[in-house]
Amino acid sequence: MHTPLCRHAQGEPVDYAEAALAKGLKGITVTCHAPLPEGYSPGVRMRRDQWDEYVDLVADTRETYQGKLDVLLGVESDFVPGLESWLEALHSRNPLHYVLGSVHPQTAEYQDRYFHGDWTAFQHQYFTSLAEAAETGLYDCISHPDLVKNMAPASYNLEGLMDVIRRSLDRIAETGAAMELNTSGLRKTIPEMNPSLPILREMRSRGIEVVVGADAHVPERVGAHFPEAYDLLEQAGYSQVVYFKHRNRVELPIPDARRSLSITSSEQRASSPPPS
Repeated sequence: MHTPLCRHAQGEPVDYAEAALAKGLKGITVTCHAPLPEGYSPGVRMRRDQWDEYVDLVADTRETYQGKLDVLLGVESDFVPGLESWLEALHSRNPLHYVLGSVHPQTAEYQDRYFHGDWTAFQHQYFTSLAEAAETGLYDCISHPDLVKNMAPASYNLEGLMDVIRRSLDRIAETGAAMELNTSGLRKTIPEMNPSLPILREMRSRGIEVVVGADAHVPERVGAHFPEAYDLLEQAGYSQVVYFKHRNRVELPIPDARRSLSITSSEQRASSPPPS
């Protein structure tokens, strides 16, 4: 989940915490968009001089909800080749529970570097970038792993990309990084979770663990579609999910995760707006 510091989310961490309590969650991990050096998509992330403000904001929320909700400090941190040392220093500034690695192909910087008029080649590069991100060792988990499909849906041929995806997953599995199942994909141009079931099955066959995330940018999205996510993971052959605390992996059987929720799939569908 995010904070207003990223410039495209609404609600303070306390609002997300209240939503989490209402939905039966035992804890939340705040993963707002990390700063980058000047010139890297500045309109969708906190500034470098706001990092301490972010850390304090989460710490204040943790103190407020002590004994009621576990509030963890994480970050969603973009992978940018050539900035590995800069990112490593950022991740080391404060004790973090979770570092979520992202490749955002929709940013102007990524497209300037990799898009040359061929959408298929661009999609190949995107999945290669996911593997490169994992291989840096900077990240606990790789986020929304097929996000690129929403940029040019008519040009997205999953079957034709599977060899590239499998090679990327082989590399990610070798690093031991987890990967995210992001439920906010249901609201995107291709309305399915990121990643889709065929990719989840390939992940499962390689022993890649999964973190379920709602990618909430408004409090109402906290825990959105988690029951459906667990259904999808079980279809793919998973029996557990994971989350991170002190950068260490915590395993949770899916039945236990289900029992921790006070909402049902039907209730979520009834309360959720249509995909956009």
